[in-house]
Order: sequence, then structure tokens, then C-alpha cells
Amino acid sequence: MKRFLAACLIAAASVTTVAVAGEAQADTRICDQYGSTTIGGRYTVMNNRWGTSAEQCINVTSTGFSIVSQQGVGNTSGAPVSYPAVYYGCHYGNCSPGSVLPRRVSDIRSATSSVSYTYVGGATYDAAFDIWLDPTPRTNGVNQQEIMIWFNRQGAIQPIGSVVGNATVGGRTWQVWRGSNGANQVISYVAPAPISSWSFSVLDFINDVRNRGAITSSWYLTSIQAGFEPWIGGAGLAVTSFSASVS
Repeated sequence: MKRFLAACLIAAASVTTVAVAGEAQADTRICDQYGSTTIGGRYTVMNNRWGTSAEQCINVTSTGFSIVSQQGVGNTSGAPVSYPAVYYGCHYGNCSPGSVLPRRVSDIRSATSSVSYTYVGGATYDAAFDIWLDPTPRTNGVNQQEIMIWFNRQGAIQPIGSVVGNATVGGRTWQVWRGSNGANQVISYVAPAPISSWSFSVLDFINDVRNRGAITSSWYLTSIQAGFEPWIGGAGLAVTSFSASVS
């Protein structure tokens, strides 16, 4: 959400990784604003602290990441302070290893993902699964359509835009929001209760967005992402596992 504000900086982001002493496995601590690393030879994890100059650090494991320090404070009637996430595909010129994305929607037979989240109390945030699409096979800059799946939200925050109704996608019922952040269109699916883990078809959401007339089958899927948008606090939030597959 609104990560376009830092587009130029993201494109030039440096990679800062520091091994955490005493870990049984080689975990990685990232505090650099746009620092990133790869895991499993397949996915990229990014700190993506785009909305604040205050410290944010994440600990990257072999299967995901956790927020270990979050000092920024966002306006709950506005944008969050960051979007730390793990992803498959391309994000602002940084493509995960061996990604087949971007890929034209009409050429995709299957797009699936599995994710597990750990939540904490006393913070204001959403657990957001992002799906990005664009009319062109771009690997950098802002995509025109963002799909957000809110697995959980805590505090007085809401998605971009306004409620346009409810929908059943992937066998679950969602409240659907639609709007624009000024740079791209956003359709958000908000769970009525927190979802801790789920394996599902990404195509189900892409098809629903297409049926709403927001995209066509000639558009390109560019990335699949799972992370958090914190406004206040957030230390302890974690994506404990993530996988994605597109064929």
C-alpha cells in the first residue's frame, strides 16, 4: 500500500545482512531500510521500511521472517510505516531466484500459495497477502493493480477505498473494498476473523478481480507476497512459512 512513495529508493536498495550470533541455523538480521535477502533459493525477503525513518529490523529464517524491532508510528487514518514481506516474483526490479514471473494471466494454468502467520497483541497492523498485476510484463516500478488479502487486522485501520460488498473466494467469505492510492488501483479482501494459515489458489482471487472488470486475461501476474503493514508496534509478528508456485 502506497509503497510507490519510495519507488526510486527501492530500485536502488542495498542489501544489508548480518548473521545473528548463537543461532542454530544461519538466520539473517536486516535493518537496512530496503535491505533484502533470499531464502530457499526461491524467495526474497525484504524489510521495505518505506514510510518512516525510525528503526525497523527483521530476522529472516530459512522459511520466513519475524519483526524484531519496530519503532515507527503511522497515522491510523493514513498509510502504514512499512511492508516487510517475503515474495515470489519481481518487486521494483528485484526478482526472486528462478521466478517464472511476470506471466500473462491467460497462460497460467495454476498459481497456488501457502502461508502461516504469527500474530501479537497490543499492536496496530494488518497481515496482508499481496498479488500484483500489470498490463505489461514489467519487473520494476508500480504495477497498476494490487490485490490485498487481509488475513488479520488489529486496531482502527481500514483498507484503501470503500466497501463494495461481500464475496466468496477460495471457499471463504470476504468483505471487499475497492479504491486507489493515487498510483495504483487496489481491491482488498478482508477476513471476518483472523486466519493463521491457509493454502489456496491465487488464481481464485485473480479471476474474481477479472470478473469485476479491473483486469483482463492479457494482464501479467508479477509477484505474490506475504507480509505485514504495521502502523504502531509489531515486534513479534512473523511469517513462519511461505511458498508459492506458478505453472
